[in-house]
Amino acid sequence: MKIFLLVVGLVAGLAQSSFAAARLNVLFIVADDLRDTLGCYGNAAVKTPNIDRLAARGVKFERAYVQYPVCNPSRSSFLTGLRPDDTGVTDNTTLLRDKLPDVVTFPQLLRQNGWQAAAYGKIFHLGGGRNAALQQKWMDLPKSWDEAQAFEVTATGKKAIMGRNLTEGKLKWCQWAMAEGDDDDQPDGQNAKAAVDFLEKAGDRPWLLAVGFHKPHDPFIAPKKYFDLYPLEEVKLYRDPQGMSKAPPMAVGFGDYGKAFAAFTDTERREFQRAYYAGVSFMDAQVGRVLDQLDRQKLWDKTLVIFISDHGYHLGEREWWNKNTLFERSTRTPLIIAAPGIKSGVVKGIVEFVDLYPTIADFCGVKAPAGLAGQSLHPLLVNPEKPGKEAAYTIVTRGRGQRGESVRTGRWRFTLWSDGSKELYDHAKDPEETRNLASVAGMEEVVLRMTSMLKSK
Repeated sequence: MKIFLLVVGLVAGLAQSSFAAARLNVLFIVADDLRDTLGCYGNAAVKTPNIDRLAARGVKFERAYVQYPVCNPSRSSFLTGLRPDDTGVTDNTTLLRDKLPDVVTFPQLLRQNGWQAAAYGKIFHLGGGRNAALQQKWMDLPKSWDEAQAFEVTATGKKAIMGRNLTEGKLKWCQWAMAEGDDDDQPDGQNAKAAVDFLEKAGDRPWLLAVGFHKPHDPFIAPKKYFDLYPLEEVKLYRDPQGMSKAPPMAVGFGDYGKAFAAFTDTERREFQRAYYAGVSFMDAQVGRVLDQLDRQKLWDKTLVIFISDHGYHLGEREWWNKNTLFERSTRTPLIIAAPGIKSGVVKGIVEFVDLYPTIADFCGVKAPAGLAGQSLHPLLVNPEKPGKEAAYTIVTRGRGQRGESVRTGRWRFTLWSDGSKELYDHAKDPEETRNLASVAGMEEVVLRMTSMLKSK
């Protein structure tokens, strides 16, 4: 028995050593405001051939959840491997380093271990920096990156062939435009070009390349050819079912956004959805440019590739056209991972975005900091049939100390609001979360169990 254990230990040690010795490159691609509106996730109406081919090569996660459904808190969470209550970042205006000046992000960890690290576009939330020094702080230069750059639309790209604001100016962001020029007249095209240029000159030293595409985030601007993919009259809208449970006041439909969305006619809805789809296809084309460069340089056998969005998005569910809710459409997002030695597959188990940091550390053979909230996804990548986590946890704040906390298990989503409102949805029967069972007779035990899970977390 001792000899057997010794042999097993030696084999395991050799496997780990070779795993670490590989010093894999990491390509980390982040889309913004992207829900599961992709061909590989079953939405045939949207054209995403490049992300689809990545999914065919790697492992697609069907139930991956963010820890906060807004840009800055979500990114601060998955870049540090900590939950939003631990980072202290729960809005789009708080700088991560103001809360945790000494936290080691995963790009910083790789840099400390010899990787060259570059970021193009939006990886950390850009924060609307008004000058170069402030923008560098938002990008987390120089701690996380050797190089980081965000790009601006060109003069040609600012010219609109056609477009309008869908709220008559009430919401400035809620506008679309078919832009003049080509892909590189838009920031996302320049992100892709910079990424390709980086790969061409990277050399043999291991690298982390993070590419943050802004689309399909508003404003919904893309070159005209991507709008042409979706004739307006062919856009099919989602309709909430009759008799749907009314959501609690803090859940959805609130504020100026709710008022503006409630005034939408089907014309605004179709234009919004068409422009969102155009942004998705535009972003997909830029992803393709980067993947093509991996092909040209034959880098797949030594590169870990991760594709995510920072959170999901509503496209008319509960008359909401945005993120920032604790419903499935806002908390769940695409996650695709391809790596050497990993076969293609589909993971149906629950995972969280705090799992990304330990996964990257695991594949790169570096020691992650103590106290990370997640766990490596490597076992699921090796065997997608393995069960995932018991649950995923997401929070959101509403100001003045108000907040919501949500837990998602294999069957249930339970959300508890600070005003005492509760939501319980049975995903086995109600995947669109239209019938709130929190006050239905017979559900008391489920509510108590889910409440206990939230409190223990």
